[in-house]
Amino acid sequence: MVVVSDNLLNINQEIKQACERVGRHQEEINIVAVTKYVSHERAEEAVASGVKHLGESRAEGLLEKREAITGAATWHFIGQLQSRKVKDVIHECDYLHSLDRISLAKEIQKRYKGDGTVKCFVQVNVSGEESKSGLTPEGVMSFIEQLQAYDAIEVVGLMTMAPYESVPEDTRPHFKKLKELQQEIVKREFAHAPCHELSMGMSNDYTVAIEEGATFIRVGSRLVGDERSNLA
Repeated sequence: MVVVSDNLLNINQEIKQACERVGRHQEEINIVAVTKYVSHERAEEAVASGVKHLGESRAEGLLEKREAITGAATWHFIGQLQSRKVKDVIHECDYLHSLDRISLAKEIQKRYKGDGTVKCFVQVNVSGEESKSGLTPEGVMSFIEQLQAYDAIEVVGLMTMAPYESVPEDTRPHFKKLKELQQEIVKREFAHAPCHELSMGMSNDYTVAIEEGATFIRVGSRLVGDERSNLA
């Protein structure tokens, strides 16, 4: 398997080129290494290579890797979070990328005992696919307004998962729509929802997402690989 540092070098070069195409600064882009399908040793290699953000989509995976990894990292929970798992996860992650329902907001409010707020991305199902979680674009603003009642939550941005396309360019309309939604929220100047971030783009399409305004990209296979056969 290729070493993570080599993958990271290539990804950073592609990020640089994407930023140059649209007049952005590379420093605006945060790479979240998605480590669901690799061992904690491989995740630790990512941190040692300079990756600052690690993302897990299962509560068990997040807790296991947090305990095993000694390197400093910012932790992201990027999967669907069941209400019954909130108490296990909410103090172990720095960002939650999948806030999509009031029942989850209520549970976060009930369970969070830390200082400050829980930094959350509101998940939006821009593509309308039944297999994906998230709010409809039409329901986002109302949901943001309702979240004013939960002072443990800060909406730092929006998140979406675009459909997998063999031609990454075909994902552009979905990313463009999320950016438009984000700008609408920013204009409202909500104290609880500054919404300056966009979590969008994965291994297949992150350069397109960057061109449309992504500030966090979630990269798994292109960065850390896939060790499922070794972990079985």
